[in-house]
Amino acid sequence: MTTHAVAPDPDPQETREWLESLDGVLASEGPARAQQLVERIVERARYGGAHVELGVQTPYVNTIPPALEPRMPGNSEIETRLRHYIRWNAMAMVVRANETSSELGGHVASFASSATLYDVGFNHFFRAPSAKFGGDLVFFQGHSAPGVYARAFLEGRIDDEQLANFRQEVDGHGLSSYPHSWLMPDFWQFATVSMGLGPIQAIYQARFLRYLHNRGIADTEGRKVWCFLGDGECDEPESLGAISIAAREGLENLIFVVNCNLQRLDGPVRGNGKIIQELEREFRGSGWNVIKVIWGSSWDPLLERDTTGRLVQLMNECVDGDYQTFKANDGAYVREHFFGRYPETAALVADWSDEQIWALQRGGHDPAKMYAAYDAATKTVGQPTVVLAKTIKGYGMGSSGEAQNIAHQQKHLDLRAMRQFRDRFALPISDADLPKMPFYRPPEDSAEAQYLAERCRVLGTVPQRRRRSTSLTVPELSAFEAQLRSSGEREISTTMVFTRILAAMVKDKNIGKFVVPIVADESRTFGMEGMFRQLGIYSPVGQLYKPQDSAQLMYYREDIKGQILQEGINEAGAMCSWIAAATSYSTSDTPMIPVYVFYSMFGFQRIGDLAWAAGDMRSRGFLMGGTSGRTTLNGEGLQHEDGHSQLFAAFIPNCVAYDPTFGYELAIIMRDGLRRMYAEQEDVYYYITVMNENYIHPEMPEGCEAGILRGAYLLRRSVLEAKAPRVQLMGSGTILREVIAAADLLEIDFGIAADVWSATSFNELRRDGLAAERWNLLHPAEEPRVPYIAQALAGHPGPLVAATDYIKTYADQIRPFVGSRRFHALGTDGFGRSDYRRKLRDFFEVDRRWVALAALKTLADDRTIDRTIVAAALEKFGIDQNKPDPVTV
Repeated sequence: MTTHAVAPDPDPQETREWLESLDGVLASEGPARAQQLVERIVERARYGGAHVELGVQTPYVNTIPPALEPRMPGNSEIETRLRHYIRWNAMAMVVRANETSSELGGHVASFASSATLYDVGFNHFFRAPSAKFGGDLVFFQGHSAPGVYARAFLEGRIDDEQLANFRQEVDGHGLSSYPHSWLMPDFWQFATVSMGLGPIQAIYQARFLRYLHNRGIADTEGRKVWCFLGDGECDEPESLGAISIAAREGLENLIFVVNCNLQRLDGPVRGNGKIIQELEREFRGSGWNVIKVIWGSSWDPLLERDTTGRLVQLMNECVDGDYQTFKANDGAYVREHFFGRYPETAALVADWSDEQIWALQRGGHDPAKMYAAYDAATKTVGQPTVVLAKTIKGYGMGSSGEAQNIAHQQKHLDLRAMRQFRDRFALPISDADLPKMPFYRPPEDSAEAQYLAERCRVLGTVPQRRRRSTSLTVPELSAFEAQLRSSGEREISTTMVFTRILAAMVKDKNIGKFVVPIVADESRTFGMEGMFRQLGIYSPVGQLYKPQDSAQLMYYREDIKGQILQEGINEAGAMCSWIAAATSYSTSDTPMIPVYVFYSMFGFQRIGDLAWAAGDMRSRGFLMGGTSGRTTLNGEGLQHEDGHSQLFAAFIPNCVAYDPTFGYELAIIMRDGLRRMYAEQEDVYYYITVMNENYIHPEMPEGCEAGILRGAYLLRRSVLEAKAPRVQLMGSGTILREVIAAADLLEIDFGIAADVWSATSFNELRRDGLAAERWNLLHPAEEPRVPYIAQALAGHPGPLVAATDYIKTYADQIRPFVGSRRFHALGTDGFGRSDYRRKLRDFFEVDRRWVALAALKTLADDRTIDRTIVAAALEKFGIDQNKPDPVTV
């Protein structure tokens, strides 16, 4: 922080009178009134020309003074005992999982530091869904999962066998390492352990709750979104990158709780600074309500006696590296190296024992302080809240890890450390049982069990996840009849076809209001600007200005009930909005149909971690990779031209990906996606690439629907007689048109019969082939299953050439499943560049000439034609034999 020299006070008496007046207001009317007066005085001074900076950082003390702390309800003694049991069980499950070997891993220290943060929430704030209330959403910090399991064990929702099988899931009786909806679909709601994904998702989940409410689709009034994260996690760009959005939209339903244990995996988060002060500046500067919980109640008398201000000065001066070292030692060390820095602070604890000094708690371990912070956070109006809670990493682990740099990796405790842990938290475990590390649950008739049961009756239990919601009545294929017909003389792109399908979905009486169009500031690129006026762009404040294009038919209209989510230049935010909508069936019992369209290059490549998490969380919806294809988005160049997003999609097990060429293919695919995700409630999501190249679309051929959905179908059979040399040509996206043209070249110029196949999804063809291959491996005595692509190609002789606008690996996925026939894949391997499409397709060797050349070469290799024909084709096509490989240029 920059410091400024303070000029000498020209009138100390006047200054003293002002300060005494302020003291009088504080004493008689309280801090709120004092704050109001100071703000008005500053405002008046600024109007008068004075440059006054209030700053965004407050002293290193608690935000809420003791006098304003509400009384914490409930039985604190019982809650303390329950918290101790949870601590023990969380530690025991990790240590037991690593008794035989450290292969399974696990983390004790993170939950040890945050146990009180969660405990206060569980006992007093987190509300489960009920018949009358949608429930709060809680993003749990991934490394604290053992503590969440330990509480669920006390609640009776998880049994001993599951705890004993922590991180041992294959046999079906264990618990996942971290929060994963895919692995525990009735328990975890959100995937959070990939650092930074929890915070940014929480912001957009909170926003989407407001969206649902403002549009009148679901009553989300009063629901809160809680997000727990670590101070080290805040270094991830996703953690803080969207906090201004939360403030701008006034998300008072959002509460961040940052566990400031001052340590990350290897050492201090800010050894030479103060992470709490840094985060306060970040959040307060972005418009958040910031509540710091730094010191426990035992510090209150010391601060009250600090009439000189020296203790607060000392607190401000010490850096986080100091505070970590203090807690890694003992009371005598703290007396000498903290309080002993100034005579005034040393005097404050002169009559205290070292044990009393050591017992001074940090705020994050004080339930009363945390209750006060949460109470204030839940009552904050008009802005989101962040609670910055100071804790100790590995709290309770003693010499085995408390406040030590090794704490995060600690998975083992020796018998001495376990005994210290037991004694420190007064756990009812005998010396004889201690080596067994038994899990402890109080008897059902105990005061603790009865208290916990009462809390569960009042608040319900979290986390819990809804697997199914209401099925929607999706439109029949006939609803997209216009897309099934030929486009006639008109040339259009698949992107234009998509916008028409989307328009039909929005107008459908059954699903229309549930459709959520999402764009990242590219609506006009994708031809969606016509929806601005029709649907409106969502804004929580409506439209406070007259848009520049208000006189136009398709003007830019913002509306509190707007249906479109226009996210600005923010792919990560748009993806989080998509996830919020795609999981709404689970989080709000309201199935929504998110359709997020984006530059395909800036999809999986930019937000791949979120796309993976979306699969984990069983998201349902459509991702539309617009302007796809390395040679199709021709003018934008290297950074924009996508030749691999389909392979990114292939990595995600429940992502169903297609690369259609014609309007009827797209209509069939999207309609079937609606059926699978919203009528049948399958836990899949769709990735569909659409292009910006215009061409004529034919009418849907009869009987092609099944093949389109399975990944390939025969588009055109050669009219040449059967005795002619024959080849099978396959293509997808815009390159299918080059394949069709290549078939014409082969037939007209070389007398080669070329059957043409439209491959709508090489990904689906590969998955089908792998499934058949696996079944055959496990059933050697039964009739082998034949992959779909092999079945489809049966009776169609000749080698197979496949060409796409993606790298060769995309089409090459089917190589093992096409039988013994020769196979050659063409693709756009290498870096993209700007030029005309015809030149790019020549450069990347995927145009009609290259497809025809590959077909002739495979026929020559099969000795069906003479090799001189291939040489003649090279000359005829004007292809340079010494042309550099595109990958190298």
